[in-house]
Amino acid sequence: MRLAAQFFVGLVAFAHVGFMVLEMFFWDHPVGRKIFNMTPEVSSSSAVLAMNQGLYNGFLAAGLVWGLWAGRKDVKVFFLSCVLVAGIFGAATAKITILFTQGLPALIALVLVLASSKDSAQS
Repeated sequence: MRLAAQFFVGLVAFAHVGFMVLEMFFWDHPVGRKIFNMTPEVSSSSAVLAMNQGLYNGFLAAGLVWGLWAGRKDVKVFFLSCVLVAGIFGAATAKITILFTQGLPALIALVLVLASSKDSAQS
Protein backbone atom coordinates (compact mmCIF):
# COMPACT_ATOMS: atom_id res chain seq x y z
CA MET A 1 0.00 0.00 0.00
CA ARG A 2 2.84 2.38 0.87
CA LEU A 3 4.49 1.88 -2.53
CA ALA A 4 1.20 2.59 -4.32
CA ALA A 5 0.78 5.75 -2.24
CA GLN A 6 4.28 6.94 -3.10
CA PHE A 7 3.70 6.17 -6.77
CA PHE A 8 0.45 8.16 -6.93
CA VAL A 9 1.91 11.11 -5.02
CA GLY A 10 4.80 11.11 -7.51
CA LEU A 11 2.34 10.88 -10.40
CA VAL A 12 0.39 13.90 -9.13
CA ALA A 13 3.65 15.84 -8.64
CA PHE A 14 4.82 14.92 -12.15
CA ALA A 15 1.47 15.99 -13.64
CA HIS A 16 1.75 19.37 -11.92
CA VAL A 17 5.25 19.89 -13.28
CA GLY A 18 3.71 19.22 -16.70
CA PHE A 19 0.88 21.68 -16.05
CA MET A 20 3.44 24.25 -14.94
CA VAL A 21 5.51 23.84 -18.11
CA LEU A 22 2.44 24.03 -20.35
CA GLU A 23 1.04 27.10 -18.65
CA MET A 24 4.29 29.00 -18.18
CA PHE A 25 6.12 28.22 -21.40
CA PHE A 26 3.74 26.82 -24.01
CA TRP A 27 0.47 28.68 -23.40
CA ASP A 28 1.04 31.19 -26.21
CA HIS A 29 2.56 28.66 -28.63
CA PRO A 30 0.96 26.22 -31.08
CA VAL A 31 1.33 23.34 -28.59
CA GLY A 32 -0.55 25.19 -25.84
CA ARG A 33 -3.17 26.50 -28.22
CA LYS A 34 -3.88 23.00 -29.47
CA ILE A 35 -4.02 21.44 -25.98
CA PHE A 36 -6.25 24.17 -24.56
CA ASN A 37 -8.18 24.76 -27.81
CA MET A 38 -7.44 28.50 -28.02
CA THR A 39 -7.03 31.04 -30.76
CA PRO A 40 -3.78 33.05 -30.92
CA GLU A 41 -5.68 36.10 -29.68
CA VAL A 42 -7.01 34.29 -26.61
CA SER A 43 -3.66 32.70 -25.75
CA SER A 44 -1.85 36.00 -26.17
CA SER A 45 -4.26 37.96 -24.02
CA SER A 46 -4.25 35.38 -21.22
CA ALA A 47 -0.57 34.37 -21.24
CA VAL A 48 0.40 36.34 -18.13
CA LEU A 49 -2.50 34.84 -16.17
CA ALA A 50 -1.52 31.36 -17.34
CA MET A 51 2.07 31.93 -16.22
CA ASN A 52 0.80 32.85 -12.77
CA GLN A 53 -1.36 29.73 -12.67
CA GLY A 54 1.60 27.66 -13.84
CA LEU A 55 3.72 28.99 -11.01
CA TYR A 56 1.11 27.83 -8.50
CA ASN A 57 1.13 24.38 -10.10
CA GLY A 58 4.90 24.37 -9.69
CA PHE A 59 4.50 25.13 -5.98
CA LEU A 60 2.06 22.22 -5.64
CA ALA A 61 4.54 19.90 -7.34
CA ALA A 62 7.37 21.16 -5.13
CA GLY A 63 5.30 20.54 -2.00
CA LEU A 64 4.51 16.99 -3.07
CA VAL A 65 8.15 16.30 -3.89
CA TRP A 66 9.11 17.70 -0.50
CA GLY A 67 6.60 15.37 1.17
CA LEU A 68 8.01 12.38 -0.73
CA TRP A 69 11.62 13.30 -0.07
CA ALA A 70 11.12 14.01 3.63
CA GLY A 71 8.69 11.13 4.16
CA ARG A 72 6.23 13.55 5.73
CA LYS A 73 2.65 12.30 5.68
CA ASP A 74 1.34 15.67 6.89
CA VAL A 75 3.00 17.51 3.99
CA LYS A 76 1.67 15.03 1.44
CA VAL A 77 -1.85 15.24 2.90
CA PHE A 78 -1.78 19.05 2.87
CA PHE A 79 -0.59 19.39 -0.73
CA LEU A 80 -2.81 16.59 -2.05
CA SER A 81 -5.76 18.30 -0.35
CA CYS A 82 -4.81 21.56 -2.07
CA VAL A 83 -4.67 19.79 -5.44
CA LEU A 84 -8.03 18.13 -4.79
CA VAL A 85 -9.69 21.45 -3.90
CA ALA A 86 -8.13 23.06 -6.99
CA GLY A 87 -9.46 20.20 -9.13
CA ILE A 88 -12.97 20.55 -7.74
CA PHE A 89 -12.90 24.33 -8.14
CA GLY A 90 -11.52 24.07 -11.67
CA ALA A 91 -14.23 21.59 -12.62
CA ALA A 92 -16.92 23.86 -11.20
CA THR A 93 -15.65 27.07 -12.78
CA ALA A 94 -13.70 26.15 -15.92
CA LYS A 95 -13.96 22.64 -17.33
CA ILE A 96 -15.38 19.41 -15.89
CA THR A 97 -12.45 17.36 -17.19
CA ILE A 98 -10.20 19.07 -14.63
CA LEU A 99 -11.96 16.95 -12.03
CA PHE A 100 -10.60 13.83 -13.73
CA THR A 101 -7.16 15.06 -14.76
CA GLN A 102 -6.33 16.84 -11.50
CA GLY A 103 -8.85 16.00 -8.79
CA LEU A 104 -9.22 12.24 -9.21
CA PRO A 105 -5.48 11.40 -9.15
CA ALA A 106 -5.09 13.61 -6.07
CA LEU A 107 -8.02 11.87 -4.37
CA ILE A 108 -6.58 8.43 -5.13
CA ALA A 109 -3.17 9.49 -3.82
CA LEU A 110 -4.72 11.05 -0.70
CA VAL A 111 -6.72 7.92 0.11
CA LEU A 112 -3.63 5.74 -0.41
CA VAL A 113 -1.45 7.99 1.77
CA LEU A 114 -4.02 7.92 4.56
CA ALA A 115 -4.57 4.16 4.21
CA SER A 116 -0.85 3.38 4.13
CA SER A 117 -0.24 5.29 7.32
CA LYS A 118 -2.96 3.21 9.02
CA ASP A 119 -1.34 0.00 7.71
CA SER A 120 2.04 0.94 9.18
CA ALA A 121 0.41 1.90 12.51
CA GLN A 122 -1.21 -1.54 12.77
CA SER A 123 1.96 -3.52 12.02
